[in-house]
Amino acid sequence: MNAAPHTPSLPVEPLGLSLETELRSGLTPLENGGVTSARGFVAAGVHAGFKKDPSALDLALVASEHPCACAAVFTQNAFCAAPVEVSRQRLDDVGYGTVRAVMVNAGVANAATGPEGVERARASAALLADHLGCPEDEVLVASTGVIGRHMPLEPFRRLVPQLVAQATPQGGAQASSAIVTTDTHPKQVAVAFDGAPLGHPGVTFTVGGMAKGSGMIMPNMATMIAVITTDAPVAAPHLHSALSRAVGLSFNRVTVDSDTSTNDSCFVLASGAAAPHARPLTEESPGFELFESALVWVCSWLARAIAADGEGATKLVTVQVAGAASVADADAAARTIANSPLVKTALYGHDANWGRIAAALGRSGARFSQSSVSIDIMGLPVCRRGLAVAFDEEEALRRFERPDITVDVYLGAGSSSAFMWTCDLSHDYVTINGDYRS
Repeated sequence: MNAAPHTPSLPVEPLGLSLETELRSGLTPLENGGVTSARGFVAAGVHAGFKKDPSALDLALVASEHPCACAAVFTQNAFCAAPVEVSRQRLDDVGYGTVRAVMVNAGVANAATGPEGVERARASAALLADHLGCPEDEVLVASTGVIGRHMPLEPFRRLVPQLVAQATPQGGAQASSAIVTTDTHPKQVAVAFDGAPLGHPGVTFTVGGMAKGSGMIMPNMATMIAVITTDAPVAAPHLHSALSRAVGLSFNRVTVDSDTSTNDSCFVLASGAAAPHARPLTEESPGFELFESALVWVCSWLARAIAADGEGATKLVTVQVAGAASVADADAAARTIANSPLVKTALYGHDANWGRIAAALGRSGARFSQSSVSIDIMGLPVCRRGLAVAFDEEEALRRFERPDITVDVYLGAGSSSAFMWTCDLSHDYVTINGDYRS
């Protein structure tokens, strides 16, 4: 339903909100960077037969040359998959430990498969451990694909030797291609920074990563699998703390369709290969915040890429809410707007229908007075003090041609803020998910 126009007596300035994570000074994105940009890691991707297309890679490996610190966070879905159970246990249910490798298959989720699924996840890890020459509990596993199907072990028996043989420092691109499902393209990135602020002058540290995710996307976490690496020496408990904060600012800021997967997993491995004899960094170490900012930026880049590649999406949408009474209120408002099918379909249709945004706000549970609310769409003021602002519809249509769309909301109830990344909702979303198993 459209709101009736109301033109204020004075010109209206855009809200100009900017809540997203920016690239911090001192961080340098690497051209064609990815999960093996950090030293001390090799990767590979092969076709094992989990996907029907013989040209599609569907089994990935990321391995450290030596046992290294690892931290991870997993889905909060109570119907979690077998590989999530196994990897959690191998990190002692605290989310960190020492590992050698992460192996990911795409095409079969190994979820809702009971004790047999757990045994098969362990067996696949054991096959990899034998070829890497490491203990079985130093191999973590992740799966993505159709829920409810048992994962065959024969592909692992046939292809794990080839996977290990092909793993090189140049194999990151193949690994990132091997973990996708309905994604339209692989997602990988890396950033470098000077080690001097961390007490290592003359050393360059790197954080790189890969991720998959396109549908069944909603925190906590967004439905996805990510493997991130760094050649900085970081103590495992502090690596986990940094990852948890980074995920809260990135992967937990994404929604495509409000559904949380059974298989979400995010791993970060720290080889220390850039400073092999250095004492591991902790949160009390000088310059630790520079490492953490690099981790946050990589996670944020990958999270945005997931939102932009949402199933059937044509636009990346950033929802920013400021002036909330609490962080919880800001978060509830941003999530409700980002998840609203009516908002998302309006944006797909290039319709600056702010009434749908206002309606979503009203049911979000956030506290505010409607007479204090302001809304901008793509920098165009469309609502002030809860009333419509006349705007140029032709200019709105021109702005809708951009690949990125912003929705800014000011509640006028406090000083807290939050943001979410989402996408528009197109006809193709129904087509993709209606045909997912066929």
